[in-house]
Amino acid sequence: MDPITQGALGAVFSQTQSKKTTLAKAAVIGGLAAMAPDLDVFIRSASDPLLALEFHRHFTHSLFFIPIGALICSFVLHPLLGRRWNVSYSLSLWWCFLGFATHALLDGCTSYGTQLLWPFSDQRFAWDTVSVVDPLVTLPLLICVYLANKRRTRAPAILGMAWLLIYLSFGYVQQQRAQDIAQELAEQRGHQPSRLEVKPTFGNLIIWKSIYLNDGRFYIDAIRPGLSEGKIWAGESIAKLELSTQMLWLDKQSQQGLDVARFTWFSDHYVAIDAQDANRIVDVRYSMLPQNIAPLWGIQLSPSADNNSHVEYFTQRSNSLQALQRLLAMLVE
Repeated sequence: MDPITQGALGAVFSQTQSKKTTLAKAAVIGGLAAMAPDLDVFIRSASDPLLALEFHRHFTHSLFFIPIGALICSFVLHPLLGRRWNVSYSLSLWWCFLGFATHALLDGCTSYGTQLLWPFSDQRFAWDTVSVVDPLVTLPLLICVYLANKRRTRAPAILGMAWLLIYLSFGYVQQQRAQDIAQELAEQRGHQPSRLEVKPTFGNLIIWKSIYLNDGRFYIDAIRPGLSEGKIWAGESIAKLELSTQMLWLDKQSQQGLDVARFTWFSDHYVAIDAQDANRIVDVRYSMLPQNIAPLWGIQLSPSADNNSHVEYFTQRSNSLQALQRLLAMLVE
């Protein structure tokens, strides 16, 4: 999730393990440690645009890296803050551990994909129960951090953790409802999906994006689960990328060919050729509007490039304000 939410969760969780006289200190140290795993965004290369994709939510987000990450954070945060606040090193380390430990698990609840079991597995876990940005997660946690410090009691921090668990549980229920509706929709179309996933849309758990694969095509729809019946916005479809029949000019052993394999792994094989450009491969999992394919990112290939040239990575968020307004309207339609 976004750094502010990560920091707020790390702060709240650290406060639950603090005395009333150290609640603010626990919040600062735990919150900073909770944001630290995302420093992997600085792992990038000017010549290899996909390196940043490979290493974001990589080793720094592994459950097995938590003790190491907490130790590194303590080496930095204790001299800067803990020592000045007359906090013992063991307590600084404990808060760093608590904060750092929350990060990967919260990221795993989103749809982006997190390598929780590295180095034993490169599987990207994505439980799809919350959006990467959701104010109903962030704001309550921030309020609880403030109230715990203001009132000098752990009760608001404990309440914040309880709220997060309740909200994520609600996300799971919504996910199951949306998945059932998506399965019924596919059956109504005479499809038998080989893959089917639903993902929360930006900032809410009400509207969900459905993606399923049937007979070599991805079908994209928007779904709003209801207590009795849901609402569906029928979307678009696009052929799944098949290099054996598409992009026949591409040498799979060239650097571009290897980059396509890397991007396909990153996108969990939800890839297709852009309808607007035959030399672009896009990740169909993400779009501004859930019923549309219009991708947020992808890679640009060049048939004239030499065997050592990398692909170009691109992002596109045109008309994002209009898309957000439309999404808000869908919440109440």
